[in-house]
Amino acid sequence: MKGDAMRAYRDIREHLRALEEQGLLVRVAQPINKDTEMHPLVRWQYRGGLPEDQWRAFLFEQVVDSKGRRYDMPVTVGALAGSRAIYALGFGCRLEEVEARWDAAMARPIPPVLVESGPAHEEVHTGADLEREGGGLDELPVPISTPGFDNAPYTTCSQWITKDPETGIRNVGNYRGQVKARRRLNHWDHPFQTAQ
Repeated sequence: MKGDAMRAYRDIREHLRALEEQGLLVRVAQPINKDTEMHPLVRWQYRGGLPEDQWRAFLFEQVVDSKGRRYDMPVTVGALAGSRAIYALGFGCRLEEVEARWDAAMARPIPPVLVESGPAHEEVHTGADLEREGGGLDELPVPISTPGFDNAPYTTCSQWITKDPETGIRNVGNYRGQVKARRRLNHWDHPFQTAQ
């Protein structure tokens, strides 16, 4: 990371700009198939012999699937932990400071703050809108990580926010989620329903 300034990002767009400013982001403007091309292209840098200082995050601006469907949103891969340099930039610190930042965060967790509104509520889909063709989870361009091996598209760094209905205890974590149907995402052995 150039300079020593610590940085906090308001959203993923700001983080992507920082990656681009540091030369750590590759923009792919041509159509890319999320089911067959996206992850193999990114994985090539790791398996193709490039040294780590050449590993990059990718932003795919025109995403399609194997049926020819075009999606309205881009997909980024490797933007959080695609290399140690990318990881440190996300933390807003130099690489040698990452461990201390983790130690400090684990020692003093920040309790969640419940709010009535926020950016996550800018777009909400419910009811029949989830059932329409291309609605629900089908609206999201979730890639197939390992074509020919994965049995479905999987989210790979989803923020799962759950609350135990009996105890009220909340959990926030990054988990992989298998897209099972338009309204079903499977995390481990526990199916979760999308908003009703």
